[in-house]
Amino acid sequence: MKAIRLSVVFVLLAILSNSCSLDDGVEGTPPPNFEVIGLWDLVEVNVSTPQDINMDGTASTNLMDELECITGSLLLNGDLVWTFEQSEIIITTITGNMFSAVCNGTITGTGNWFSDETEVTFTGGGDVLTLLSISGDQLVNDVGEDLPGIQSFVYELRQP
Repeated sequence: MKAIRLSVVFVLLAILSNSCSLDDGVEGTPPPNFEVIGLWDLVEVNVSTPQDINMDGTASTNLMDELECITGSLLLNGDLVWTFEQSEIIITTITGNMFSAVCNGTITGTGNWFSDETEVTFTGGGDVLTLLSISGDQLVNDVGEDLPGIQSFVYELRQP
C-alpha cells in the first residue's frame, strides 16, 4: 500500500513539473523577451521646451538636469513581475513659457509584465505604467505631452 501511494505521488509530481512552463499559453504566442529582465534606472524626464528651473543659466529639456530630487527605478524580474518607484513631479505654469517643477513624494506600483522585441507592456499598478518601447539599451515611456506635461521618461538598464 505504501508503494502505491509513493508511486502516485511521483506520478503527480511528474505531471505537475511538466505542465508548468513559461512558454505555456496561447498557441502561436511567442515567449517573453527575457533580455529586458533587470533593474532599470530613470535617466531622463523630458519636457517639450527647455527650462532653467535650477537657475544656473543653462536650460535643459531633461528635468533631471534641473532637479536633483528626481529619481526612479523599474525592476523587471524573471517571474514576469514588475515593481516601480519614482519621484512624483509637479509642473506648474508661471508665465511666458516658463514653468516651475518640484518633486512631491514618490509614486510606486507593481504588477505583471510581458515583452516582445519592441515593447514592454504592464498590467496592474493602476496608471503608473502601461507601455514602454524598447529603443536600443533604453526603455522609453513616450507620454507625448507639452508643458506643463511630460514628453517622455527614459530608463537604462543598470550595469552590475
